[in-house]
Amino acid sequence: MSRSVLVTDGNCGVGHAVALSAAQAGDKVAFLYSVGEPPADLLQLGCLPIRWETTDTEQVELAFKQAEAAHGPVEVLVTHADIDSDRTLNRIDEADFAGTADIALTGAFRMVMRAVRSMLPAHWGRIVLIASSGDPIGDCRPDHAAAKAGLIGFARSLTRELGRRSITVNVVSPGLTEDGLDYLTKTHNELSKAAFWEELRMDIPLGRPGLCAEVAAAVRFLASAEASYISGAVLPVDGGAGTGH
Repeated sequence: MSRSVLVTDGNCGVGHAVALSAAQAGDKVAFLYSVGEPPADLLQLGCLPIRWETTDTEQVELAFKQAEAAHGPVEVLVTHADIDSDRTLNRIDEADFAGTADIALTGAFRMVMRAVRSMLPAHWGRIVLIASSGDPIGDCRPDHAAAKAGLIGFARSLTRELGRRSITVNVVSPGLTEDGLDYLTKTHNELSKAAFWEELRMDIPLGRPGLCAEVAAAVRFLASAEASYISGAVLPVDGGAGTGH
């Protein structure tokens, strides 16, 4: 059965893979993006691109209205927003910290608040939040760790609040993906890139970076009928790097 799916950051990385997986499965997909151009493969599958900013509540409202006009009320929401940065604590000021939280945590709050407006009366919905497997164990920059860990508490609270309406809320926590490795090594030459990857590989039991498609498969499962009794879960997709955390 075709469902109305809304995915944030759908023009790159994990968001793109999630949107592609849903569209290939026959869902009606709208995807949000704030930079770059809509991917051709999503457009060819009939996906609806919507330019938007997660920090602007009015733009969130407009994005939902566009998605609803094209595909009906949003039934599946997948939200993933992030900031590319590797700042340490002594390089983060209060404005930086608040900015990261506004995008990665409050942005998810804005999306969920708007999505449940139609999910509650329908007594059905699937919400999947994208965190990071490095955050619960502190293996990332502090502002990012705080915001993404906040998503887990947010999801678990929503699980208790929304479960009576058959709305599930889960978290997928990706580890290092090939896209992420490319970002981390974009200033390296081939020799230093190989050395850097060898150092990272020691922390991943499966010995390789993940594929965005593998993260998308986890999202797809949690949004499926087969996962209707799973809510409040945190599913790591990290090759064992977080040993289940």
